[in-house]
Amino acid sequence: MTTPQTIRFAATDLDAIAGAQGRVAVAVTPEGKMDPGARRVNRLAKGALARLVETTRWEKAKPGDVISLAMPVGFEAEALDVICLPRRPSVDQARRAGAELAKVQGGKPLLVLLGATTRPEHVALGLALRAYAFTDHRTSDKDDDTSPEATVMVSKPDEAQAAAAPLLAVAEGVFFTRDLVNEPANILTTTEFADRLTEMQSLGLTVEVLEESDMQALGMGSLLSVGQGSDSPSKLVVMRWDGGAAGEAPLALVGKGVVFDTGGISLKPAAGMEDMTMDMGGAGVVAGVMRALALRKARANVVGLVGLVENMPSGNATRPGDVVKSMKGDTIEVINTDAEGRLVLADVMWYAQEKFSPRGMIDLATLTGACIIALGHENAAVFSNNDDLAGQFLKAAQAEGEGAWRLPLGKAYDDLIKSPIADMKNVGGRTAGSITAAQFLQRFVKDDCAWVHLDIAGVTRTPSDSAYAAKGVSGWGVMALNRLIADTLEG
Repeated sequence: MTTPQTIRFAATDLDAIAGAQGRVAVAVTPEGKMDPGARRVNRLAKGALARLVETTRWEKAKPGDVISLAMPVGFEAEALDVICLPRRPSVDQARRAGAELAKVQGGKPLLVLLGATTRPEHVALGLALRAYAFTDHRTSDKDDDTSPEATVMVSKPDEAQAAAAPLLAVAEGVFFTRDLVNEPANILTTTEFADRLTEMQSLGLTVEVLEESDMQALGMGSLLSVGQGSDSPSKLVVMRWDGGAAGEAPLALVGKGVVFDTGGISLKPAAGMEDMTMDMGGAGVVAGVMRALALRKARANVVGLVGLVENMPSGNATRPGDVVKSMKGDTIEVINTDAEGRLVLADVMWYAQEKFSPRGMIDLATLTGACIIALGHENAAVFSNNDDLAGQFLKAAQAEGEGAWRLPLGKAYDDLIKSPIADMKNVGGRTAGSITAAQFLQRFVKDDCAWVHLDIAGVTRTPSDSAYAAKGVSGWGVMALNRLIADTLEG
């Protein structure tokens, strides 16, 4: 798997700065003030920093911006990157500075002088997140988008390294999610996906894989109906992290893991179908969160459950008009086989509640195109039966800069999925498509279970750069859920 670039912290060393290869970066405040280290760099550069901060170019710079000076006099480095950064930056400013450094790094070694600037660990996190590149299947130019190690010079390197460790663990969880979502479906089959999750037992997770025979015995006809047209076997993977008090009810995270979605018999248009490798994005986020929790040894009990299926057309595939029976016992008329994610989640959510009696449950899915129409690629849609849990998640998402917006639920929407021949149908028509999908899922939430549904169709893969990722797969949700767990279960 891809891992965050190697970032180490060291004490300021003027000789190392002068002789550094690649690039050197130094922080200067928006007012143009320099700490002792920056002043020494300015002397080495024959006053280049002092001249820069007197220009309109610096006057227009915002905290987190980076201005590059090519081939600086007095240095071996090919560029001197000047970071506009307050001595006590906000978390967002520090992370943005790191991300901007990653953009200009260009595969070169990087030495960053922060001196006494606070929050160096967040600069490191931004640098790590933005440096990600998925190159596993390239045979040429493989290293063009990868970043070598970076050294961050600070006044207290040991403290910075310790503070950065849990953040870089989260970054590795984000990378794990991005890798999974980026993988093509001929590589990331349901079996390969399950194997990669099983490997995380080496990190201290307990991982169990339920096969089709196990799910048949449990009555999971809803989930199994989605994958019955594929040669890839459907699977349910359960990952447990027991870092909290013994016997304390866990938080349950549930992810939709459709490794490829043709739409089934309700076949999708050919244009853009290649993007359906991302339809396991919810399961990818759950996997990334569980990895992050294990790596940073979170003091919380969390269980992650992912339903892994492939939705293919064949002689065995579910047809529009078929009626399937869920583990709960409810019957579902399948109107559209391309509304398959909710059929997977219904059984996994019910199993999570029956098996673990969780303190709360959050599901994630690239569920509806209607979500993209409503919110674009800026926000995930949030639905909930519990104001407290919804509010806690929205607060965590805002703190991590991951967009999320709450949408309503209600009986009028629920009435749209009534079926004349079964307990419900799996779609409610074109109007309010994201809401009727959430109403469908709510039917599989017990009355005493606090629940949040996250429709991440628009944020899983974005058409333009986001704060900490180039356009493409974002890893949205790992940081927000990790923050939620830290704030509510560990705080």
